[in-house]
This record gives sequence, structure tokens and C-alpha cells, in this order.
Amino acid sequence: MTEPRLVIFDVDGTLVDSQRDILAAMAAAFAAEGLAVPPRERVLSGVGLSLPETFLRLAGEQGQDTRARMIAAYCDAYADLRQKHGAESSPFYPGAREALVRLAGEPFTLLAVATGKSRRGLDRLIEAHGLQGMFHSRQTADDHPSKPHPAMIHAALDDTGVARARAVMVGDTRFDIEMARAAGVASIGVGWGYQPAAGLAADRIIHDWVGLAPALDELTETIS
Repeated sequence: MTEPRLVIFDVDGTLVDSQRDILAAMAAAFAAEGLAVPPRERVLSGVGLSLPETFLRLAGEQGQDTRARMIAAYCDAYADLRQKHGAESSPFYPGAREALVRLAGEPFTLLAVATGKSRRGLDRLIEAHGLQGMFHSRQTADDHPSKPHPAMIHAALDDTGVARARAVMVGDTRFDIEMARAAGVASIGVGWGYQPAAGLAADRIIHDWVGLAPALDELTETIS
């Protein structure tokens, strides 16, 4: 019998493209304090971190109280946009849903999420896309230190009982890859996300979802 394996996915920039609403909500947060909005590339470079870490990077010169108000304004704006746009607030990248469905249909493969989103945000995204029951473990920034701390991956391993050698983290940022390395699991970087794939230093890089299955098989020593 094949031992179970665990595939842990980042969300924003990996499974779904939420940059439109992230950028709009960030603009609202800075505007609420009368501050200039950072450039698009700088905002997207921090996607995946927890919101306190994100605003520390983007507005570290502001006081803690100001950053707390900005976080609240960001969350309110993002929630409004999600309610307005529904599932289109964070559309799947082409092929992402199909890849999840294929993996979920394998009896030896378990799926998990490790995201900088809040639990509320992740739950609403899962509901909007009809992914209930897809993931055996759902780890969010509400319950753990920010990436690249390995706590989310450790929790996913504990939830599923899968050995580290049979687990792979799939993400689009160096925070995902550094988190995987810190947790002692393999990593796959995707070439369509918010940070350049060439700088990820992942164990494998894929540029489309077709490449996911063979990369997973190779990293978990599974025969297709």
C-alpha cells in the first residue's frame, strides 16, 4: 500500500489570482490615513505574509496604532470587494481547480492549505469556490506566526499524520519556500505568481499545472 502524501498549497498567487482586490484594499487602507500607496510591485512582494508583517514592511515608519487602523481598513475594504465580486474576487488560475480535483481523487494524496489569509477570508473563499471538504488541513495567519515560520506546515503534518519526507509545499513566494525549508519538507515554486520564479530557490519550479503531478511524484518518490 502506498503511504499517504501531503500537498500543501499557498492560496493567493498560487491557486487564485486575488491581486485586483488586494491592490484595491491596500489603496483604501493607505487613503484612510492620507498616505501615498506603495507601488504595485512592492505591495505584491509582501503577499503571503500576515497582515501585521505586511503593514510593518509597507508602513513601518507609522506608529503601531496607525498600522492597526490600516489593517482594519484593509480588511473592511477587502470584505466589501469580496461581497461585491463573489468568486471572481479571487478567480482560479487556469487549470488550478482541475489539478485540485485530480489530486483529491487520489486515495494516497491529502491536500492542505497554508496561507497568510485570515481564517474568515479562507473560509469565505472556499465557500465561494465550492471547495468544502477538499482540504484535510487549513492553516491561516490567525493561528500561527507569519510565514516563513514553519508552524503552519508543522500543524498540517500533525493534522494528517504524514511524514515530512512525503510532504510538499506549493507556493509562489520565497516566504512559502523558506517556510518549507524551515519545516524540512520539499517545495515546488510556481511560475505564474506574485514573485519571480527564478528567485524562489524551490526544489522544483513549474510553469503550468500539467507540471505539478510529475514534480510531486519525483519529490515524494511516488510511481505514477
